[in-house]
Amino acid sequence: MSEYLLECCVDSVESALEAAKGGADRLELCSALIIGGISPSLALFEQVRKCCDLPIRVLLRPRFGDFLYTSHEFEIIKREVELFGKAGAEGVVIGCLREDGSLHLEQMKELLAAAGKMKVTLHRAFDVCADPMGTYLQAAALGIDTVLTSGQEKDCLAGMPLLKRLCNLQQETQGPRIMAGAGVTPEVIRAFLSNTEITCYHLSGKRILDSGMRYRKEGVPMGLPAMSEYSIYRTDSKVVAEAKKALMENALEWREK
Repeated sequence: MSEYLLECCVDSVESALEAAKGGADRLELCSALIIGGISPSLALFEQVRKCCDLPIRVLLRPRFGDFLYTSHEFEIIKREVELFGKAGAEGVVIGCLREDGSLHLEQMKELLAAAGKMKVTLHRAFDVCADPMGTYLQAAALGIDTVLTSGQEKDCLAGMPLLKRLCNLQQETQGPRIMAGAGVTPEVIRAFLSNTEITCYHLSGKRILDSGMRYRKEGVPMGLPAMSEYSIYRTDSKVVAEAKKALMENALEWREK
């Protein structure tokens, strides 16, 4: 049996502290989680590391959108791998694709070389690749530690059939761990534990908080017009705790068999 693991995706110190309070085993640190996450600042990483002792894997994504990177964007990612490695990150979360939807092996090899002893997660670029089973085997050959995936669907519950196949491939090859992500809740974890052998989950556990601003200038969006400037997305320790409880209950049942 693989070790049960709950990773929480956070984009602030406050969310990191909530994740730790709820019992998360590891953090994935990013910024702008509301648009799927992009690379965090080094200052954010340093402050989270100062305030929280959980292992941190850093998402490295220079912009919103696809995973076909220009030479300049790739050089930024590679430099960020080096910078966060020196800063003490436990791992990095990366992924580069070619125009045809295949894994960009040359770029990935360069990034893994830059990562050195850090662990590497292949992020949800995997969910838009052309050949998931073949890409998984390529990730294994590269020495990637974890593949974060929704099973190439909008959420992992819809992607459960592919996630099952990937989990079987993981067991056959002893390849990267399959981490289910996208739409993960305590209830979804329980459904997965009843129907799959996946023991590794990724969630944000977020809730929407109202801004503390009393004066509000409405109708002046600073980003996407559909998103309120006065809503704050933050991890909820209670959601994380319930997810951890689901994992631990299943681990206990397994040990008692």
